[in-house]
Amino acid sequence: MPPATTPDELTDRIAELTERKESARNGTDPKATERQHAKGKLTAHERIALLLDKGSFTEVEQLRRHRATGFGLEDKRPYTDGVVTGWGTVEGRTVFVYAHDFRIFGGALGEAHAAKIHKIMDMAMAAGAPLVSLNDGAGARIQEGVSALAGYGGIFQRNTRASGVIPQISVMLGPCAGGAAYSPALTDFIFMVRDISQMFITGPDVVKAVTGEEISQNGLGGADAHAGTSGVAHFVYDDEETCLAEVRYLLSLLPANNRELPPAVRSGDPADRLGEALLDLVPADGNRSYDIRAVIEEIVDDGELMEVHAAFAPNIVVGFARVDGHVVGIVANQPSAMAGVLDIKASEKGARFVQFCDSFNIPLVTLVDVPGFLPGVDQEHEGIIRRGAKLLYAYCNATVPRISLILRKAYGGAYIVMDSRSIGADIALAWPTNEIAVMGAEGAANVVFRREIAAAEDPEAMRAQKIEQYKRELVHPYYAAERGLVDDVIDPRETRSVLSRSLAMLAGKHADLPRRKHGNPPQ
Repeated sequence: MPPATTPDELTDRIAELTERKESARNGTDPKATERQHAKGKLTAHERIALLLDKGSFTEVEQLRRHRATGFGLEDKRPYTDGVVTGWGTVEGRTVFVYAHDFRIFGGALGEAHAAKIHKIMDMAMAAGAPLVSLNDGAGARIQEGVSALAGYGGIFQRNTRASGVIPQISVMLGPCAGGAAYSPALTDFIFMVRDISQMFITGPDVVKAVTGEEISQNGLGGADAHAGTSGVAHFVYDDEETCLAEVRYLLSLLPANNRELPPAVRSGDPADRLGEALLDLVPADGNRSYDIRAVIEEIVDDGELMEVHAAFAPNIVVGFARVDGHVVGIVANQPSAMAGVLDIKASEKGARFVQFCDSFNIPLVTLVDVPGFLPGVDQEHEGIIRRGAKLLYAYCNATVPRISLILRKAYGGAYIVMDSRSIGADIALAWPTNEIAVMGAEGAANVVFRREIAAAEDPEAMRAQKIEQYKRELVHPYYAAERGLVDDVIDPRETRSVLSRSLAMLAGKHADLPRRKHGNPPQ
């Protein structure tokens, strides 16, 4: 038998372990942290400390090193291999995390680096807990060639398998170029920070060489470009501290996995609170604009809405809130932007959000004030039929509790798509200002009564008469209720109370879809 370790030897080994772990935490270059801070960026460990509850982080494979050779790599084998992985808690609930360490190989991904990420992703799936990636890396490690590319493949495969099983959140805190950008794209939500986050498949230099276009990194793939133009980013903030605080808040609204319900809290906002302000917020005149956010804030607990994709497709508002302490997903037309019409971008934004809520057992509340789909050659040629159908498909496929409320206009196909009773809404409500019709009364009268109008001595007077007749017979607030397409017409002031009771009734809803491998949604 080997001799037993003496106390002195054990002390020496513990000291060696401590030294190695300190080296792993601090990196091999003492000035690397200074350079990171000089760029206005935090280190991987500093970011994790902001994300997780104090003292809760447990690191995995801190002492791992790469085995690659060539191009001088055999002489550069720092611990962690440029990525920090592990788990901790957010408000006491387990969350897994990996964070690129830009101080080591610029956060570039090699074989060992990828293996660490694969392991933590597998652990998150096995534990049924959310996964947060803090991205700050230079892409694939060129010196390792195809091994690095294969590492990305393993990440993409795991992102896809985890989709709809555990929440996946990507936080962009530095550059993300080439194939590396596809992992965040496969996750549920992307957070970006202005001036330090960039994402693109091909950078400005390549764009200039191929197309002759000159553009900066931020102009091409910065936070605001992806928040407002491409729709890649869901949330954008001015600094890392605020960004990571908002990631924590989002996690507090989400279930750990698809087998759990979202966490409920005790609300100090009475469920039966009357919304007197609603009488003034929404004009009865369907042609007048208003901000739907003010309506949402009046209905939900404490006026708190975590809006998703706020800068993208502003004609539809989606986000998370609570009603009587229970998390709901809000989908609402926005009359203050493009009169609230549905177009390609709004349809895709809404569809993605509905699918997420359905995946993670979050009830849907849809507020409807929609004049129709946006007409135009560009919309038709860019595929409004197939792309608008994404929102329709998402609603029809959703099995979570679904409540729709028509505030004012609900015209044509857009009425059907916005979670109407005919496509499966569990509860369909309306305010007494609602107008549900194939089209607006003015347009309908011009079609239905065109002969009478044309033959009249005073066509304008006849048109006004027929418009009034059409409104009286088909567009009055109780037409849909009389035919069972609306469950109730409610006093706007009682909206919060009715929603709360309806959601409580639907809490035990269970619905099965037909047996299939998966659907084939429109693309």
